Amino acid sequence: MLSIIIPVLNEASTIVKLMEHLSEKANPENISEIIVVDGGSTDETVQLLHTLSDTHTSFKLRFLHAKKGRASQMNAGAAIGTGEILYFLHADSFPPKNFDSYIIDEIRKGVPAGCFRMRFNSNHWWLKLMGWFTKFSWRACRGGDQSQFITRKLFDEIGGYDEDYIIYEDNILINELYARNSFVVIPYCLTTSARLYERKGVFYVQYHFLNIYFKRWMGADAGELLAYYKKYLRCNSSTGNVPQKEKREIITE
Repeated sequence: MLSIIIPVLNEASTIVKLMEHLSEKANPENISEIIVVDGGSTDETVQLLHTLSDTHTSFKLRFLHAKKGRASQMNAGAAIGTGEILYFLHADSFPPKNFDSYIIDEIRKGVPAGCFRMRFNSNHWWLKLMGWFTKFSWRACRGGDQSQFITRKLFDEIGGYDEDYIIYEDNILINELYARNSFVVIPYCLTTSARLYERKGVFYVQYHFLNIYFKRWMGADAGELLAYYKKYLRCNSSTGNVPQKEKREIITE
């Protein structure tokens, strides 16, 4: 069974919609629980989650607080998960119908980890092209927005997400999986938000994601990547928080 783990930070605009989507697209018998891990939201995310926990009946919904940072939040969720399969999902990424069955089918084939193809909720030609590229198995076409399933056994063997990385944490784990030849791209599309691209400009964002990717390839450490991200891509807000969705990492996003 799956433990679905969703890190959140100020996701009041999406969290209810995502819970409803998961209820409609999955078989409850395949889901151990949905674990939502908050990193210190200052909007109505927490209140909405408590309301959902009182009214939501399709799945067992669990909620906890953790140190801000998607890696630490996902590790915290994994630590309490009861499923033998961990499924990490961004708060504004919506997996395809029967996603749970597709994941379980791959595990039964002996594939311990993988993701879905991806498309953006945008008609911009470049973003449509980037989504198209996620059909390929190339390492450069991977990223956290495609979601990530992994057996608990393999997740523990790797040591979970590297919490030194405030950005690029998904890619660090994916690198480990590719090094083990333990990865599959399920040929169904997850739909994810293009809100950062819409806010800052498609080619501006893509240029800086490429720079982050190549900086890491050339040996940049976690601190250097974060400093670059904060300089060029971080959105200032009254709370000073960086929305989780804006911590992107890869060529295809």
